[in-house]
Amino acid sequence: MNLFNVLTDRPVDPESAAAKFIADTKHEETHDRLVWGMRMHRDEAARQIPGWEELRELASQIKEHTLTHLDQYLEQFEQNAIAHGVHVHWALDAAEHNDIVLSIFQKHNVKRVIKSKSMLQEECGMAAALETQGIEVRESDLGERIQQLAHERPSHIVVPAIHQLRTDVAALFAKNLATDEQNSDPHYLTEAMRNDARPALLHADAGMTGANFAIAETGGIVICTNEGNADIGVTVPDLQVCSIGIEKLVPRSADLGVMLRLLSRSALGTPMTQYTTHLHRPRPGTRIHFILVDNKRSDRLASPDFWHALKCIRCGACMNTCPVYRRSGGLSYQATYSGPIGVILDPGFDHTKYRELPYHSTLCGSCSEVCPVRIDIADQIYKWRRVIADEGLLPLAKRAGMAVMGETLSHTEAFHGAEAVAIKAIEQLPGVVFNNPLNPWTKHRDMPNPPKQTFHQWYQKNRGSE
Repeated sequence: MNLFNVLTDRPVDPESAAAKFIADTKHEETHDRLVWGMRMHRDEAARQIPGWEELRELASQIKEHTLTHLDQYLEQFEQNAIAHGVHVHWALDAAEHNDIVLSIFQKHNVKRVIKSKSMLQEECGMAAALETQGIEVRESDLGERIQQLAHERPSHIVVPAIHQLRTDVAALFAKNLATDEQNSDPHYLTEAMRNDARPALLHADAGMTGANFAIAETGGIVICTNEGNADIGVTVPDLQVCSIGIEKLVPRSADLGVMLRLLSRSALGTPMTQYTTHLHRPRPGTRIHFILVDNKRSDRLASPDFWHALKCIRCGACMNTCPVYRRSGGLSYQATYSGPIGVILDPGFDHTKYRELPYHSTLCGSCSEVCPVRIDIADQIYKWRRVIADEGLLPLAKRAGMAVMGETLSHTEAFHGAEAVAIKAIEQLPGVVFNNPLNPWTKHRDMPNPPKQTFHQWYQKNRGSE
């Protein structure tokens, strides 16, 4: 099993995991380039939409309105879905979600499931739970299938295998699909995946999907993909099960247009996903089950500091712009959700286990700037740091260092004195004193030369009279 995929209740260690990823320079450089490329495409797509910022604000207001009236919209959605002949279930947590899925499959004697990408089902650990009951769960999304074969979690919300090189995929497919390991041509690999997936799609006993959006007004859901795998998955098997986070609601079909204009442009810089599937009612002779899942979303909704995170539409824009995510890779977060959105979502599930994630950030604020629904991600990262510190969950060395730093920064003379001593020490002492394995700050970079003039000195000289 891959090191990054080990599931334990121990606190995660993103620093060590990131160090392993960074040590492989080819993967690190390629990952940074590809992810930053998606951010640049996003900027270009945004520039082509007049009133882009107004569109973001409108989307934010729609989500905030929905979340503050969520009870009534959930009831409206349930009533309309039932009226269409859909079976609607409610799951309080991940275990209950998995039990509901299992009971449906046992009732219909399901042994083979084909599923489309769903972060919620990943969050619930659903595939592993079903496989312990003898039910085969097969991913139909290319990236998710690569990750399934590699026994890894998705490393990105939109492009789960973005950290894999073509040669990695070629080796993986050669081992599992009997392809030519020396052939890493994308067309060849994609065709191999297609030939392997199609029989699974045609012979599955049931199909599973998530939902990008659920519309209270119609009782239907919308699934966005670029490969069309969800479309086949929801039309071929006679039994469908769709897992829906309760935060995925929008009130009206008219609101959907706002979200769809933002989703793909923010994710990949494309005007729209290739396939946008609307699912409302079962065809004659078939069955559809919707499972509305809470799994601590109500707790988050009740939090004055963190409820805005529920506005997320899972585009991944915050990940594409984050300097930490781009260079450390998504698997270093050791959680279902990675990147800046993961830093504020994962502690909501278990802030003891994920105590280190809020510090896996530069707090540069770029994530907040690109979020299509204006989530205050950087502010929430800072607030999670306060929660972690207030509960005494920081390592002893960091707690001691923070206490010393707090005292120094709160006394002007002490700060200038420490500053002068540090500059003099860097100037006079040999470099090995600072650039050594015992100094974690210089593990991946050299200590810079001290400035000839501090900012305070410059300010006093140039602006002191203001």
